[in-house]
Formats: sequence, C-alpha cells, structure tokens
Amino acid sequence: MSIHNWFKRKKAQQETAYVRERLDIPGNLWVKCYKCNQAIFTKDLEDNLKVCPKCSYHFKLTAAERIIQITDPNSFKEINQKIVSKDFLNFTDSKSYAQRIEKSILKSNLYDAIVTGLAKISNLPVALGIMDFSFMGGSMGSVVGEKIARLIELALEKKAPVIIFSSSGGARMQEGIMSLMQMAKTSAALGRLRENSLPYISVMTDPTTGGTSASFAMLGDVNMAEPDALIGFAGPRVIEQTIRQKLPPGFQRSEYVQEHGMIDVVCDRRQLRENLSKFLRWFDER
Repeated sequence: MSIHNWFKRKKAQQETAYVRERLDIPGNLWVKCYKCNQAIFTKDLEDNLKVCPKCSYHFKLTAAERIIQITDPNSFKEINQKIVSKDFLNFTDSKSYAQRIEKSILKSNLYDAIVTGLAKISNLPVALGIMDFSFMGGSMGSVVGEKIARLIELALEKKAPVIIFSSSGGARMQEGIMSLMQMAKTSAALGRLRENSLPYISVMTDPTTGGTSASFAMLGDVNMAEPDALIGFAGPRVIEQTIRQKLPPGFQRSEYVQEHGMIDVVCDRRQLRENLSKFLRWFDER
C-alpha cells in the first residue's frame, strides 16, 4: 500500500469515527431491528412488548421483562432464588468455571439461568419458570434442573399448572455429566406432574436447543413457541456439515417445526398472555 493511500484510509476512518460520534444519541433512545434494520424508538418498542412494529421480529426478553408481560401485577413470588452452581470438575478453559459463574451473576443480576416462582395469570394460579439467555446463554446446569424439579414439586403441593418459558443453548458443558443428568431429572419430575393430572404448558422462545429441547421443553401438554424461534437439538450448520446437504428454507424455525407436528401453537408475543389464559381456563374447567 502506498503512503498516499495509507493517509487517505486513515482520514476516512477518522471521518467515520467523527460521524458516528456526532450521530450518537444519548440515553439509548433508538434501537435498530436485527431483522429489517428499522430504527425504532425505544419507548415504542417497549410498548409493543419488544416486537418490531415493521417486521414483527421478536427481541429477546429478560426473565424480569417476561414476568411483567405475562403475570398479573405484583402476583409473582420467586422461590429458590439464591441457589448457585458448583464447579464440580474444577473446569477451566480460557478462565475457570467459578469465574464464569461469578461474572454471569454480576452481569445478569441473576444467580442462574432460570427464575422460578408462583404467580397468577388472569387471576389463575400457576407455577412459573422463565429461562434467561443472558446468563451463560441460558445453558442448563444442575441448578436449572434442580429449580425446575422444585418448582414441579411445589406445583404438586399447590395443585397448580406449570408453565416454563425456554431460552437455551443446551446443557452446560462446564458441568459435564451433571448437566446431562438434568434431562432425566426434569423429565421424571414432569412425569409425576402428569400422573397427578396437572397440566404443563411449554413455551419455546429463540433459541431453544440442545438438552433443553431434548427434555422438558418438548414435553408440554401444550407446546407453544414464539414466531421464527430456533427450535431443535443440533444447530442447522452442524447438521449441514454432518449430512453434507443443504437444509430446506426455515428449517428448525418454529413455523417449520409446527408444520411437521412437533409443536402445537406458534403465538405472537402480543397475544401470548391471552392465549395462555385461554389454555389455563380450559384445563381448569376439565
């Protein structure tokens, strides 16, 4: 590269940085949609339940945001809040698992990847679990399995239906076999729920993959999903590399999964609370 071109490139970089600085709006007033690139006023996005008003892209929600959207005001009572994962294997990659847990707690203000508790939806009591992708990608470790099992035990005691919102990249590799055991643990707990004729509604959000989809996420009496959510075990790229074939359009997205009989309902977030209420009333009247 000539010295002239080098100075020209440096000047362009400086100008770009200056323009970005000038266009920077304080207070995060605008958000760009990941799907259609539409600039959305943050307040409008929040009023629309974090669904893009142009293309209906569903932004990820925290557990706290989901609770506010779904449950009756001030009805949610959290249980088993401060259970923290243990570093069974003294696992270390670029940093130790203990450090990763500590960092995730500080970053997300959660103790693990699921929040559980009792709540009411349209004045109907429910045992509610909500996964939060911001905590280590919503990965399922021993704490997630334990909190789901305890939630189901409480539902059996209270004779309440269970609703779990999944958002997960799968089992947590840092816990090895302990994380994989949670698949059997949660499935067995749901088996007890079914034996006692108590309903379980599973709501899958983007993404629901790996050990989560291979266990409790797919075991609902009603399996629901938000639009265009990635739902499956291995990701599409891994499958393509394994079978060396191009996958069909929309493969593993919620609409495709519903079309092939693996979920019952694809529901826009703006109608989700209403539809959950309908299912709960139907089960309550049985």
